[in-house]
Amino acid sequence: MEERVLGRTGRKVGVVGLGAWQLGADWGTVDESQARSVLAAAVEAGVTFIDTADVYGDGRSEQLIGRFLAGGGAEGVTVATKMGRRVPQEPAAYTLDNFRAWTDRSRANLGVDRLDLVQLHCPPTAVYGDDAVFDALDTLVAEERIAAYGVSVETRAEALTAIARPGVASVQIILNMLRLGPLREVLPAALEAGVGIVARVPLASGLLSGRYDESTTFAADDHRNYNRHGEAFDVGETFSGVDFAAGLEAVRRLRPLVPEEVAMAQFALRWIIDQPGVSVVIPGARSPEQARGNAAAAALAPLPQDTLDAVREVYEELIAPQVANRW
Repeated sequence: MEERVLGRTGRKVGVVGLGAWQLGADWGTVDESQARSVLAAAVEAGVTFIDTADVYGDGRSEQLIGRFLAGGGAEGVTVATKMGRRVPQEPAAYTLDNFRAWTDRSRANLGVDRLDLVQLHCPPTAVYGDDAVFDALDTLVAEERIAAYGVSVETRAEALTAIARPGVASVQIILNMLRLGPLREVLPAALEAGVGIVARVPLASGLLSGRYDESTTFAADDHRNYNRHGEAFDVGETFSGVDFAAGLEAVRRLRPLVPEEVAMAQFALRWIIDQPGVSVVIPGARSPEQARGNAAAAALAPLPQDTLDAVREVYEELIAPQVANRW
């Protein structure tokens, strides 16, 4: 698999990683055997970057990954976790003492002495402007609790503020064919600053897999059921904030652009890989087949310019009115 440097971490990672939210919670039930099979299939397919968070299943995702790593066979894999969403979202919670406690818990969950990459997990906007927060993160690096730190953001403005911070190694942001906002300013700024871009929600919560229609239903414990309007967390994390019906129509318009013998999910991932400045894209997977299929997107040929133009036309007509001014 093609590798790229993950910003200021200096680490090389495969361009397709694995998002491990679904191994913890909020996507329906995934048992330990199933989770281990997904992790094994991803690594065997060339994945060297796994993204998790302390809040995914209240640590379950981290623990599953930790037990997988302890079993061997995953040398050279970078594991990124996130912190900050297990407490009320108040800027005052982002202190050095809390950071030490949160990272100690993640280190125990993952079974490591030093975390490869810790990301602030979509904190309150005021946090990005607080020098003391970033001084505390620098302290964690000096104490060798973490090797590097980054941020996961909701908005482009938050991303740009973070990129300007000299210690920020990477920015995680929603980027997919239904969320083109970061292309104009965020990716160029990250590229110029040497900050890595981790593209999350690459399939718009599965919409861009092409497997859904108006009759599709989701389990009660799946955020695609209970967070359609932002009831639990930012609505932009569910279907990228796009109305489900509009998303389905966009997928129908995009489908003719997909080359023969290429799955629509792979096409959507290849589109992200082709965007200058992207370090790694992190699709989730609930089965080994999905993990292998996602990884195979890295081997596809870059998409031609007329296809990229056609994707933008669909976005501008159907999706931009809903999301362009918000994220």
